[in-house]
Amino acid sequence: MTETNTSLTAPVTSVMRSDVSALPLNYTVQEALSYIRQKKLGEKIIYFYVVDQTGCLKGVLPVRKLLTAPLDTPLETIMVPRVIAIPADATVLDACELFLVHRFLALPVVDNQGHLIGIVDITVFTDEVFDIAERSQIDSLFESIGIRITQLKSASPTKAAGLRFPWLLVTVSSGLICALISQRFESTFIKATTLGFFITLVLGLGESVAAQSMSIAIHLLRHAKPNLSWTIQSLKRELTSGIILGISIALLISFFAASWFGFTPAIKALSVSIPIVIINGCLVGLFIPSLLHKLQLDLKVASGPLVLGIADICTVTTYFTLASLLVK
Repeated sequence: MTETNTSLTAPVTSVMRSDVSALPLNYTVQEALSYIRQKKLGEKIIYFYVVDQTGCLKGVLPVRKLLTAPLDTPLETIMVPRVIAIPADATVLDACELFLVHRFLALPVVDNQGHLIGIVDITVFTDEVFDIAERSQIDSLFESIGIRITQLKSASPTKAAGLRFPWLLVTVSSGLICALISQRFESTFIKATTLGFFITLVLGLGESVAAQSMSIAIHLLRHAKPNLSWTIQSLKRELTSGIILGISIALLISFFAASWFGFTPAIKALSVSIPIVIINGCLVGLFIPSLLHKLQLDLKVASGPLVLGIADICTVTTYFTLASLLVK
């Protein structure tokens, strides 16, 4: 396989093998061994895959387990039910990334209904292709802040500045909005200048959590088709994480801030705003990439500036609104 965009963006079905070593779910080890002797299997067996009567993938069975288990053992009891599989609509690059992350010697390919249709083994990929996949992960880091590194490599200084300028405008716009919001609370700030000592801390927390949630969402969206069930599950995960992180960090910061300034109304506002800011960050980091994905926009390039900008606006609004209510 050569180092070309075509090879990496090709469907994974173009490199998979269809001679899958599949075993029926209702078999015992003895029946499976007899089945293997009678049936013509693929030329290279790395794992056996267990399927139900409809051909849906139910588990993976390492060869060692099959050979060492008692003959009357049902396959269902010795198989590994949680299988990492490659969707049929994935690309070769997607498959590369799964191999890099999970370090398996082979991965099954399944269709939208979960039917086993093929297998991709490690020998399909050369070291050269894995180097490309690792470099693409570096590209993804740059894309998360709105820059395509492949474009910048061949760009002149003027063109490079032009590529970066639109996304900097997003940051400038969100910064100006935050400044306008802050101005509305000028009287509150005058009453409690302590608020200014912690604004960068609160902003940093909101941005960090939003960036983490955004990275998770982008990764998940590359390997899943979001629906109502996926959205609810993701929302539960982010809300739970946000609540746990928010309370933990709020307690930690409140302890040090109160030891420094006393438990003043400004410190109370800080303590209450931190959990809300962190939960906001989790939700913004989840929903902005999901929305861009729904609109079929380049979520890796556009998500970063939008997520950080919106997170900053939510953070400043939350922080100063709570302060205005508590600082009299």
